[in-house]
Amino acid sequence: MGTSVQVKPLCGVYNENPLSYLVSIDGFNFLIDCGWNDHFDTSLLEPLSRVASIVDAVLLSHPDTLHLGALPYAMKQLGLSAPIFATEPVYRLGLLTMYDHYLSRKQVSEFDLFTLDDIDSAFQNITRLTYSQNYYMSGKGEGIVIAPHSAGHMLGGTIWKVTKDGEDVIYAVDFNHRKERLLNGTVLESFVRPAVLITDAYNALLSNQPPRRQRDQEFLDAILRTLRADGNILVPVDTAGRVLELILILEQYWEQNHLTFPIFFLTYVSSSTIDYVKSFLEWMSDSIAKSFEHTRDNAFLLKHVKLLISKSELEKVSDGPKIVLSSMGSLEAGFSHDIFVEWAADARNLVLFTERGQFATLARMLQSDPPPKAVKVTLSKRIPLVGEELAAYEEEQNRKRKEEALKATLVKEEESKTLLVADVTTCDPMIIDAKITQTSSNAAGLQHGAFRDVFIDGFVPTPSSVSPMFPFYESSAEWDDFGEVINPDDYTIKDEDMDQSSIPADGHFNGKLDEGSANLILDTTPSKVVSSEQTVYVKCSLVYMDFEGRSDGGSVKKILAHVSPLKLVLVHGSAEATEHLKQHCLKHVCPYVYAPQIEESIDVTSDLCAYKVQLSEKLMSNVLFKKLGDYEIAWVDAEVGKTESDTLSLLPLSSPSPSHKTVLVGDIKMADFKQFLASKGIQVEFAGGALRCGEYVTLRKVGDSNQKGGGNVQHIILEGPLSEEYYKIREHLYSQFYSL
Repeated sequence: MGTSVQVKPLCGVYNENPLSYLVSIDGFNFLIDCGWNDHFDTSLLEPLSRVASIVDAVLLSHPDTLHLGALPYAMKQLGLSAPIFATEPVYRLGLLTMYDHYLSRKQVSEFDLFTLDDIDSAFQNITRLTYSQNYYMSGKGEGIVIAPHSAGHMLGGTIWKVTKDGEDVIYAVDFNHRKERLLNGTVLESFVRPAVLITDAYNALLSNQPPRRQRDQEFLDAILRTLRADGNILVPVDTAGRVLELILILEQYWEQNHLTFPIFFLTYVSSSTIDYVKSFLEWMSDSIAKSFEHTRDNAFLLKHVKLLISKSELEKVSDGPKIVLSSMGSLEAGFSHDIFVEWAADARNLVLFTERGQFATLARMLQSDPPPKAVKVTLSKRIPLVGEELAAYEEEQNRKRKEEALKATLVKEEESKTLLVADVTTCDPMIIDAKITQTSSNAAGLQHGAFRDVFIDGFVPTPSSVSPMFPFYESSAEWDDFGEVINPDDYTIKDEDMDQSSIPADGHFNGKLDEGSANLILDTTPSKVVSSEQTVYVKCSLVYMDFEGRSDGGSVKKILAHVSPLKLVLVHGSAEATEHLKQHCLKHVCPYVYAPQIEESIDVTSDLCAYKVQLSEKLMSNVLFKKLGDYEIAWVDAEVGKTESDTLSLLPLSSPSPSHKTVLVGDIKMADFKQFLASKGIQVEFAGGALRCGEYVTLRKVGDSNQKGGGNVQHIILEGPLSEEYYKIREHLYSQFYSL
């Protein structure tokens, strides 16, 4: 049998809930994505809590809450302790996303599911990889190789390829085949015939997405109509994901058309977000990279989009039409929630949604058709304590401090006793024979028994000592002919140490948190949250435009047919979309299509048989290798047998080796071969996609369109009359290959 593969969904199947899946490969358990929704509903994590302790590694695909939002909580409360892997942008932007969510929640509730320290602790365990970088697992995962590849959905967004014994397991959710301003399209189409493909059905029913230019123009037209009618525009966005594409669209259009309407990007971490994005140019589209190479202009040196980190800054802006891109996209919390409540009653204003709201959120409710005319919202804010409440709070804090101080003192005394006893019993030179100890102890008690209380605070004499002594530890440094032996590692600055060195005393995020957000964290003023319900009458315009950056249903079907996996697993999508895509794939993609339920474990082990064989010394002694670049190749005729240790081995043939046709190994580029023939004095030119050599000979490359799965097998055809010129060109052609 092939590599054993089991898939067990923990969340996010037959619905649009967060994504989290357990994938076991030969007993090694990968948790792929660890998402949570904007409600932070702990009931969604119950399946994860039952398997968190057996997870061996975590793979993260995108820097938003749907893919990594539960990571801090899982590591703090559920016992998740496995190493984590992600790309650098997913690590950095995911950390900022979690900070923004925490700060937004903390302002409107007594949020206690996790803290900023929990976020820091979780993300410090992440190993950062670059695209196409192979990482070889060790220990229990020996033989497994993981590699991230571009998904095209968000900056750093990842398609994970996990390889074991030559079989590929591909995890590809939320991919985008279209090239956008910020990102290139996905590389999913470059994979052919993987053993297992895990993908989503989120957009399976969506078809006929407009061209990118048309979509962008409709977006800009809607914005300009509102601005010129003296209205404000609220665009609810994520913290550091798809919002970057919107910022580029607005920045470039404002620059080209010399517009002066103000644009604001408002989150608790907006400045840090853009600062980090500026350093991620190599993760962006080819057009951005080329522009930087030629002009040295960074696409995120923003001239028209202003960065704000508090609502008070926005309130200081003079009245007039403006655009505000603000988190959260769900409108459940954050600045966008408060701004919506203020602007919804004005018919001139526009709320422009660029992504589908999460299920059961205010954004999803407003996107319904027809939209509601009024909605009930909860307004919450944090206010400082005053009067009796403040006095009661301070009294409670004093009581807690005294209890903690008392506990600390007791713990310190116990540690001192333990330390002194251990020190005396191991290395105290004053230890004497047991018989003498008894006498000496009695004598010591007579001599200074009345004064033993003097040593109790911070020092406890042990009964085995002749007299109280302070502990002394002799340095055990090693010396050689040149002096004290040093460890070079003590003077090496590691990447992790450099990251930690920039963390301020309170332990938060590499010193890159916005000043306003840092002040909020450091603000220890006693406060409480007050809430009230309010009915908001929705008179403003509500518009939804698809800027989610996911492939539509038609494109997904074409890509799946091209990749042509041996087995296909469908996750994350409505029940209707999942069933629709499942039936389509059964007919047109592959005969093995699965759509498991929550906690339903399915076995998608490959039907291929893989064997490991040993090359015998007798066989290898007669093999002639030829150098091929960095490799050596040879043709081998052998038969399978068993060695004395009962392992499979390739042995020399017991009968004479049969003859075989010559095999040409290598590749040829027509342009390079054209130059080679010209250097040999042969007249050569391209004509009709073929290479005309001399007067009568034609050389062409023909692809095999019958190759299933989109393979790139090509044949080279040499046409012409049998002549001296024909044989000479054929000889030159053969010289470009290695023959076996």
